[in-house]
Amino acid sequence: MKFYLPSLILVTLMGAGPVIAADLSTPPPLLKAPGMMPVFTWTGFYVGGNIGGAFPHHNLNDSLFGLNFDNVSNGVFVAGGQAGGNYQINSFVFGIEGTLDWAANHNNHDIGIVVPTLASRLVQASANDKAVLTLTARLGVAFDRLLFYAKGGGGWLAANNVTVTDLRTDASISGSSGGSTTGWVVGAGIEWALANNWTLKAEYDYLGLPSRTFTVPVGATFLGGDTFTSGNNSVQMATVGFNFLFGGGRY
Repeated sequence: MKFYLPSLILVTLMGAGPVIAADLSTPPPLLKAPGMMPVFTWTGFYVGGNIGGAFPHHNLNDSLFGLNFDNVSNGVFVAGGQAGGNYQINSFVFGIEGTLDWAANHNNHDIGIVVPTLASRLVQASANDKAVLTLTARLGVAFDRLLFYAKGGGGWLAANNVTVTDLRTDASISGSSGGSTTGWVVGAGIEWALANNWTLKAEYDYLGLPSRTFTVPVGATFLGGDTFTSGNNSVQMATVGFNFLFGGGRY
C-alpha cells in the first residue's frame, strides 16, 4: 500500500501537466487601465454663431484738388454665423469654413482739407461697410479638446457707395464704387470643446481689399470731373463665438 500513494500523485501530476502547460501558454485577456480616457476627435461638420468688433480702414484721394481723406473707423459691432467641416489625422485638423457677418451702421466719415480754389469749401467723405463674407481653408493642431488653427482664403465686403458732401451747401455726390468688393483674408484662432458637441472659440481676421475709383459727373454742383480713388482698404475683425459639432466627441 505504501507504493500506491506516490504512484497516484505521480500519475495525477503527469495528467495535469498538459492542462497546466496549456493554461500557461494562453495569454491573459487585455484589461483597460483604470482612469484612461478616450481621445476627443474634431472630425465632423459644424454650425455656429459669433459676435465681436470690426475696424474698417479706407483712404480716399482725389485727382484734381489734392483732397486726402484717411477714413478710419473707431470700430463697429458685428454679428453673424459660420459653418464648415473638420477632418482630423493624428493631431492635425484640416477643414473648410464659410462665415457671414453683418456690421452695424457706423457713420464712418472724415473731413477733408479746406481747398482755397474751391472758395474754402470743407468737404466730407463717408462710407459704411455693411457685411463681410469669407470662404477659407483651416489648418490646426489639436491637443485633445484644445485646437489652435490658422485660416486663409477669399473675402467679400458689401459696402455703401462713397459719398462726398460739401459741408457749406450740404450738396452731396455718391460714387458708384459701392456693392461687393472681392479681396483676401487671413486669420487665426483658438477653439475649446466645452462638451462633446459644443465648442467655444476666439478669432482674429484681416481682410485685404483692392482699390476702387469713381468719377464725379462733369455737371455736378461741385468737384465736377474729379476722380476719387479709395485705397488701403482693409477690415480687421476680432470675434468670439460658439459651434455645434455634428459627429464630434470621443471615441
